[in-house]
Amino acid sequence: MTTGILSFDACGPGAVGDFMREWDARIGYRFPLASFSPESATGFRFRSAGMRVRDVMFNSIDSTSAIRTIGGTFGVEDHVRVWIMRRGVSRFGNRQGREHAVAAGRFTAHGGRLTHFAAAAHSTVQVLALPAGVVPRLRDRTVSGSAGAAEMRLLTAHLDMVRESLAALRPAGVDAARNTLVELTAAAVAGSFDESEPLLAPALARAAKEIADRRLTDPELSPSALARHLNVSVRTLQRAFAAEGRSVSAYIRDRRLEAAHRALTTAGKSTTVSELAARLQFADGGHLARAFRKRYRQSPSEYLAGLRRS
Repeated sequence: MTTGILSFDACGPGAVGDFMREWDARIGYRFPLASFSPESATGFRFRSAGMRVRDVMFNSIDSTSAIRTIGGTFGVEDHVRVWIMRRGVSRFGNRQGREHAVAAGRFTAHGGRLTHFAAAAHSTVQVLALPAGVVPRLRDRTVSGSAGAAEMRLLTAHLDMVRESLAALRPAGVDAARNTLVELTAAAVAGSFDESEPLLAPALARAAKEIADRRLTDPELSPSALARHLNVSVRTLQRAFAAEGRSVSAYIRDRRLEAAHRALTTAGKSTTVSELAARLQFADGGHLARAFRKRYRQSPSEYLAGLRRS
């Protein structure tokens, strides 16, 4: 199983065991959980919304009670973990004997094993785990930054989008989602955001394309709408697409033309150019016909005539 989705509301002493069994079944052995302290187990009250995308794990924890792990070191040596604190405060300890606190509005990334993790009551934290090769300099090191940074906002927007879509993704979509998460995390943790950053630009363009491809019939689809969804400026989004030699608007137009081409191929005379133009948000049938001719070197009617002859 290359993906898994977890949604769990934990309440009461017996909930700890239920949660850990559910975690093992859905998220898997690659991301083992540490044991919880007796105090945590007694008053266990939190909501977990997690997912696994191949070798990447994401979990959002909304905790009413305080939680703390105990035991020896936990986690996987070749993983990097990123904590994004939305509310309250969390702490974790590393093998060098240092404890790091993550306050609301901040993120902290660490590579290597840990000794414990704790979150105060009424905390909300997002935890991301990825292969250590994403940020090789983080082995047994810790870096922190603002959760409101542009690249971190882009990462969390993509995480939300992937979780919503994961169950419906085909293998190629899972690969694209995983690779984008890895690239965005590398850019976010690097802490040196640059609109020409080679890691961020392709990831940003890929994330925007995934959204656009699902919204081709949406009259609100535009470069500014995509930029708002991804929490970046229109200028940043345009620069990401410029690296590929076309604009955001050109990508949307091309994908809509491809959708029209597919519709004509499959539906034939049962659909009209005017109907396609309305569905795919062209101004009218004439605009679609002109764009179609420019792209495919024949009008829609000429294309249909060729289909009938073949």
